Amino acid sequence: MIMIKKYRLVLTGVIIVALAALFANYFVAIERIDAGCVGIKVNLVGDNRGVDDITEVTGWVPYMPLFTQIHEFPTYTQVKDYEPFHINAKDGSEFTVDPTFSYYVDREMVPQMFSQYRRQLPELENGYIRNVIMDSYRIIANKFPSDSLISNRQQFESEVQGMLQAELRKEGFIFQQLTSNLTAPQSLKDAIDAKNKATQEAYQAENKLRQAEAEAKAKIIAAEAEKKANDLKASALTPLIIQQLFIEKWDGKLPTYGTVPQLFQNITKQ
Repeated sequence: MIMIKKYRLVLTGVIIVALAALFANYFVAIERIDAGCVGIKVNLVGDNRGVDDITEVTGWVPYMPLFTQIHEFPTYTQVKDYEPFHINAKDGSEFTVDPTFSYYVDREMVPQMFSQYRRQLPELENGYIRNVIMDSYRIIANKFPSDSLISNRQQFESEVQGMLQAELRKEGFIFQQLTSNLTAPQSLKDAIDAKNKATQEAYQAENKLRQAEAEAKAKIIAAEAEKKANDLKASALTPLIIQQLFIEKWDGKLPTYGTVPQLFQNITKQ
């Protein structure tokens, strides 16, 4: 009899604990909303349950899990590093984008955001936000030929950011920064390298041609100068000057045979 009573007491205690746990799990709970977050309290009962009956809450929030849900949205800066994806330029060339995106949520639009999408922030990052980012890149890239996409990279980035900012702002996401890490296809890189090499070689050849022309002109100028100098020398060699040069070069000895040359011209004869 005593054993039966003990068994009943233990069973009663187990049932009470189970009921208490069940009550605490489904009927009583408390949630703390951090200062950098917005809390959303959603009623799961009533005519407009889960859609219009949404309340913004802060601090410590008691609620009944069986009838109410609490969702917490951070409003501080979020940074999301997405997986790479491909986009096509206007001429069909395929580029790779590996974006990193930073943003924050407009506090005032959190209730509307949750009412519309019924998703937590990580789900929105991998769903709605990612789709907007991909669409922005693909739409803008289709306006640029591949070579223009590379040479006008800054303009391309600005247009993508402008479209992204406008689309996300309508839904309560505030754009902060976007890093594209845009990568061109290898075939295009090789073509650009070949073009740059050809341009460089042509520039070098042009420089060599200019140098050769300059050297040729310098030689012509030097030859003309030398010719003029020789002409001046030739015109200056009068008979008297030639005789003087002969004297300056003569060692004073006369030839010992043959006709003795006349060294001096008799200038007294007319």
